[in-house]
This record gives sequence, C-alpha cells and structure tokens, in this order.
Amino acid sequence: MSRIAKYPVTIPSGVEVSIKGNTVAIKGKKGQLIHEAHQLITVQQEDGMLKIGVRNNSKSAKALSGTTRALLQNNVTGVSEGYQRKLEITGVGYRAQAQGKMLNLTLGFSHPINFPVPEGITVETPSQTEIVIKGIDKQQVGQVAANIRDYRPPEPYKGKGVRYADEVIIRKEAKKA
Repeated sequence: MSRIAKYPVTIPSGVEVSIKGNTVAIKGKKGQLIHEAHQLITVQQEDGMLKIGVRNNSKSAKALSGTTRALLQNNVTGVSEGYQRKLEITGVGYRAQAQGKMLNLTLGFSHPINFPVPEGITVETPSQTEIVIKGIDKQQVGQVAANIRDYRPPEPYKGKGVRYADEVIIRKEAKKA
C-alpha cells in the first residue's frame, strides 16, 4: 500500500460522510462533493476517520490507494473550509471586472474577453488588477485559474500578463544594441 494511504483522513466536526459501495458522499457547511472510488479500493469510516485499503496487492491498486486518499482529503477540506486561488494582472490598461456569472477581462487585445464562470465557482475582483477564485472543488478552482491565466500568461521581459499571486516571474534582460 502507498505510504500516503496508510494515514487516515480525519473528518472534522460539521462534516458528514456516507459510503455506499464505492461512492463516497461528503457533505459540509460549504456544500457536497461525491467521489467515486475505484473498484480495487476500499473506503471505510471508523471513529471519525476514513481509512483507505486495497482489495488485492497489485501495483495499480497500491498506487490508486494513495491517490484516493489524497482526493478524499481534498474533498473533506473543500466542504469544510473551501479553496481559493488569487490572480494578479500586470500591465497598462489590463483589468478585470466580475459581473454576476461573467468575468470581463481587458488584456491588451482588440476585443474584451468575457469568461463564463462555471457552476460551483465564485469569482471576485477586489480591485481591477486582482481576481479571487473560490470554490469547494480544488481541481475545479485550479482549472478555472489556469484557464484565466492562459488568456495572457506573464511574459519574461516586462512581466505583463495574468499571473498567480505567489508566482515568481524570472525577468530577462532585453537585447543590447
């Protein structure tokens, strides 16, 4: 079994877990997430903890046990605390504005970009150069942030573009004549 899967997932107070077959439903104050475990993996709830096991000792079952444990931990954290990703916009005239389920981006193109916000995700713009993406599904929050960043990734000469708040851009020196 994986070293990660040996550690049980602690269920905090206010989070309910129900297991039916291979389906694990996790419900908390922020919402509900459902995880479909692989048939080689067993999930059991004991003493306020989720324990992950394997049905046989195959290499793929051992690998899947660690992955399943990490996904269940992410789901438990998501429904209890939630996830957020911050993006920063750098550049003259570059800005963002959240309007309901639409994010309007002006990133130096000849046209504005209207990004539809998926269901289960909230996007806030505390200032014109900051975007905060929140949700309960870690994968979905990260994917939305990556999709927004893909419109104008930061370039290495002036640093203009959309970047993660904790991202470090290594600047290049321009050519000298």
